[in-house]
Amino acid sequence: MTPGKVEPSLWERAGQVMPGGVNSPVRSFRGVGGEPFFVRSAHGAYLQDEDGREYLDYVMGYGPLILGHAHPDVVAAVKAQAERGLSYGVPTRREVEMAEFLVRVIDTAEMLRMVNSGTEATMTALRIARGATGRPRVIKFAGSYHGHHDSLLIKAGSGAATVGVPDSAGVPPEIAQLTVTVPYNDIDALKAAFRQYGREVAAVIAEPVAGNMGTVLPVPGFLEAIREMTREYGALWVSDEVMTGFRINFGSVAEARGLEPDLITLAKVIGAGMPVGAYAGRRQYLSLVAPMGPVYQAGTFSGNAVAMAAGLAQLRVVAQDGFYQTLARRTSALAEGLLERARRHNLAAAVNQVGGMYTLFFRTTPPQNFDEVMESNREHYRRYFHGMLERGIYMPPSPFETAFVSAAHTDNDIDKTLEAADSVFRTL
Repeated sequence: MTPGKVEPSLWERAGQVMPGGVNSPVRSFRGVGGEPFFVRSAHGAYLQDEDGREYLDYVMGYGPLILGHAHPDVVAAVKAQAERGLSYGVPTRREVEMAEFLVRVIDTAEMLRMVNSGTEATMTALRIARGATGRPRVIKFAGSYHGHHDSLLIKAGSGAATVGVPDSAGVPPEIAQLTVTVPYNDIDALKAAFRQYGREVAAVIAEPVAGNMGTVLPVPGFLEAIREMTREYGALWVSDEVMTGFRINFGSVAEARGLEPDLITLAKVIGAGMPVGAYAGRRQYLSLVAPMGPVYQAGTFSGNAVAMAAGLAQLRVVAQDGFYQTLARRTSALAEGLLERARRHNLAAAVNQVGGMYTLFFRTTPPQNFDEVMESNREHYRRYFHGMLERGIYMPPSPFETAFVSAAHTDNDIDKTLEAADSVFRTL
């Protein structure tokens, strides 16, 4: 370092070599202002940044770390496999064991294939649906994010049903126009979309619990309507459980509600923090995938042995009796405590919570769709985020992201969070 010269910060250095200084947009804190911190290490429910400051973490890698950071079983499994090699380009026992585990747990999964991300999983599921039906269109729900592939980076439309327009430069309008967007939880809009486009629809893709506009629960009859309409019109239902699978309950959320999707996509929890995804479904659909059939999908790192070892180690822990009940109880205590303290300070607030997922919205009633989510007070959320961060509590930097509780969070951590929130709410 030159004498008298100020060394650039990590944030300044990042901005010179990465778009926006980050490798994924939400990490930039753009929605709430300010600069992100840089993590040095993490254990249990806590992060430590490069300056040595500690944060109680409710982002949890955006969902996969259901056991917390650096769980000893996961770390041991990763170390043991890494000592035997990282990547081979030929099949391994771990891939078979992972597939067998998931097939045993998920009824829909007569066959599956591992990939490297949720985006890859949803992209391929839609390709299979189009290949199986010979149809071009897809129905999605406003505010739901299913990855950054061209078919689904589509703006939410107003009205009962609208043909999409690109939500990103570089997405051809011709592709966007094959996506029909309807409001989440709007059964009438879904039926209207099928009346208009039904014989052209290859698939409906839906989160059984929306997590990418914040947590939004399905209203009674909504998921059932998806199943009914897809069967009536000969389309496939892709249940996108990238976020919710093994996060709300052990296995598929749709199946836990007594429903039978045609295809299910998974990621996050099944990888324990490693880059993992999967698509699964009935044999008649998965047999269309190369090399068995004409639908092509491939990946150099798919089924990576280290990722399989990490995921299997985590899944074996969450399979233990009572795991999800304890997680839901602790998350419910946090959600209810936040709501009670917000109201104590006369703040309009609502919470949607299920299992280990929740979102605090600054509005009077829990939102049921993206338009209602957008009506929340985003300035309040911005101040809430920074107030909590100043007190060592790391909440999602976007008001449209889900917060996650892990098995590493203790009752004392919940109490600490509520005490900090009470202090922040007093300032709003």
